[in-house]
Amino acid sequence: MPKTTIACPRCRTPITAEITRLFDLSSDPEAKEKLLSGSANLINCPVCRYQGVYPSPIVYHDAEKELLLTYFPPEANLPVPEQEKIIGPLIKKVVDTLPPEKRKGYLFRPQTMLTQQLLFETILKADGITPEMMKAQQEKLALISQLAAAAPERLPELIAQNDSKIDEQVFMLVSRLAEASAAGGDQEGVQILVNLQRRMLEHSSYGKNLAEQTRESQAAVKSLQELSQKGLTRESLLELMIESAGSDARLTTLVTMARGGLDYTFFEQLSAKIDASTGEEQAKLSALREKLLQLTAAVDAALKAQLDQAQALLDEILNSENIEEATEKALPRVDQAFADVVNHAAEHAQADKDQAKLEKLMRIIAVVQAASQSGAALQMIEILLQAEDETARRQIFEKAGDEIDAEFLQMLNELIGQMEKSNEQPEAVARLKDISREALRFSMQRNLSRENPA
Repeated sequence: MPKTTIACPRCRTPITAEITRLFDLSSDPEAKEKLLSGSANLINCPVCRYQGVYPSPIVYHDAEKELLLTYFPPEANLPVPEQEKIIGPLIKKVVDTLPPEKRKGYLFRPQTMLTQQLLFETILKADGITPEMMKAQQEKLALISQLAAAAPERLPELIAQNDSKIDEQVFMLVSRLAEASAAGGDQEGVQILVNLQRRMLEHSSYGKNLAEQTRESQAAVKSLQELSQKGLTRESLLELMIESAGSDARLTTLVTMARGGLDYTFFEQLSAKIDASTGEEQAKLSALREKLLQLTAAVDAALKAQLDQAQALLDEILNSENIEEATEKALPRVDQAFADVVNHAAEHAQADKDQAKLEKLMRIIAVVQAASQSGAALQMIEILLQAEDETARRQIFEKAGDEIDAEFLQMLNELIGQMEKSNEQPEAVARLKDISREALRFSMQRNLSRENPA
């Protein structure tokens, strides 16, 4: 998202930050999470060290729940006509991006939220979340702020005092806040939050348990990899399961990674071992069988749920008037399950000689592949922007190799053109031009060396 210049709420110093005013779930399924978690519009002033959420006008849209909410921060102190000049275009954008059949009456009756608290409560109420649940979320954010501001030597004590409050949600919120700080270029904030998460892993009960589970999972992955190198068989997989029976975390990881090996024959072999054993060993093996049956059922259910969601998404896209546009909007929800469903559908369409459906599926695949390539290219550009000098960038080019191709160079030039047109971040534009020249030189030298090998 492009950065904009704003005044620090405390000292009024102009600073650049990523400010989001439109939170539309139709175009960004994670918009609600970003807004409610406090990770959106997070700013850090380099002068007075102010850190917090910037008070910005907000338009929130959830088509599924027919919610169109507007909020204007009172501290902006603007008359209603001026507020409408800001809010109006955002609402128009919401309406324009919806297909005609989804433009319902609620779009022309936006609800004005007088406070941010009311905005959040209205969103959460539509999800069946009570004010008490929201209060708990705010208390967790307040706890994170307190811990992040504490002196390093006091952190262990403060974590111990709040041990019962530190749970999975606290860790997730810290991660989201760190991501928001990174997106805003606040490296100091990122470091503070990363350090806080590390200390919570060391000193909180939940963190210690999470760290232990992580170690057990990593050990399971390592053992499965070593076994695969030797030649994985049902017999060796069964022995590994028996060795790992004492750790739920290890078993869960092994079942998730090796689900295909836990078939009827595998359980036949385990049952044979149970029948051949006695006493305590038989009880342990029987308990292991029950545990593995539960885990495989859970993995299968989760996989089925993912595939069902992917199939529903594919059906939605196939029924759209504009396949490419619908696919682009769905990109945040595209995952491996979606790719599997699309490929399976393409195989069936080809076998059934359903040329119309196959053509639609090929268009979906093309958009997904283009987005994947585009995302990789943008990530490469971000890495190059962070490089210290030309020597460091050259090393990145060498490592990337064939990724520095004509498509990469074209995307780089398009990005430069977009930024020049909007007159944003002249320093970044200058660096991008340097990168473009260096990338072109690297590409030409590589091509020449291939045409004229030594």
